[in-house]
Amino acid sequence: MKYNINDIKEKGFLDIEIDENLNIVEEIGRLKKEKNAIILAHYYQEAEIQDIADYIGDSLGLSQEAAKTDADIILFAGVHFMAETAKILSPDKKVILPDLNAGCSLAESCKPKDFKKFVEKHNNHIVISYVNTSAEIKALTDIVCTSTNAVKIIESLPKEQKIIFAPDKNLGNYINGLTGRNMLLWDGACQVHEKFSLEKILQLKKENPEAKIIAHPECENQILIIADFIGSTSALLNYTKSKENNSFIVATESGILHQMRKKSPDKIFIPAPPNDSTCACNDCEYMKLNTMKKLYNCLKYELPEVNVDEKIRERALLPIKRMLELS
Repeated sequence: MKYNINDIKEKGFLDIEIDENLNIVEEIGRLKKEKNAIILAHYYQEAEIQDIADYIGDSLGLSQEAAKTDADIILFAGVHFMAETAKILSPDKKVILPDLNAGCSLAESCKPKDFKKFVEKHNNHIVISYVNTSAEIKALTDIVCTSTNAVKIIESLPKEQKIIFAPDKNLGNYINGLTGRNMLLWDGACQVHEKFSLEKILQLKKENPEAKIIAHPECENQILIIADFIGSTSALLNYTKSKENNSFIVATESGILHQMRKKSPDKIFIPAPPNDSTCACNDCEYMKLNTMKKLYNCLKYELPEVNVDEKIRERALLPIKRMLELS
């Protein structure tokens, strides 16, 4: 069966049924070899997608790893801005995304038209943008940062330097507290990291007094205050591997628990619950749009493809290079 481009236009992905008897894992492996493709999976993907990926990690790190390879095709099991970043770093490779609807609430909270006006209004500020942004926002940025290197980058700048930090206000507030800065913050946030329930986490801690509370800095301040450790997704994973504690309450997207359990099978990992009383964990609805079926069709038909306008790509690459120089 041939693909119908209208599937992508209308639904954002190729809605093509596959043979129920097909060994999808074997077929994906075969297609990877045939097409010289690699699969990148973010930590927040479903476990079965993580298990077939060539590289698993945070968004920028994955794009950097892909750029080092001789692959012709990058299949990014993540969200749209991540695929754009892969294209920015690997313009000669074909970048495909299983579902174009896999966006990001944080990235979408910062619209290029509005942000451009904001930057122009404060034109005496240097612009530092979190990597969780669209290519257009990166093109309006002086330096890109990650949750791992943000503090180092900001502290590399003179204390009198005025800074716009975008788009995550929670991460920005956290960095202001660590550095003593007063950065001007864009009013954006990740809907997943804003949903954690302080009351429920404290109740979990009461029930599991030995458990360490670990949190991503995109969480609200009330969650960060009670955390024993704050760090990027990779840092949280490394923390759980290195500490002797046997249990952890994890305040970030629940997909990371799969890697935590694989790396430390004898430890207990408890997902921090959101305010929604019906849920025991906190999932990103965008990340979970990617499925094995969509991934298979994406690789087979090499669609949907993610491209970045070359002028925007060139401008967006500069703040990434600047970040690498500083960090």
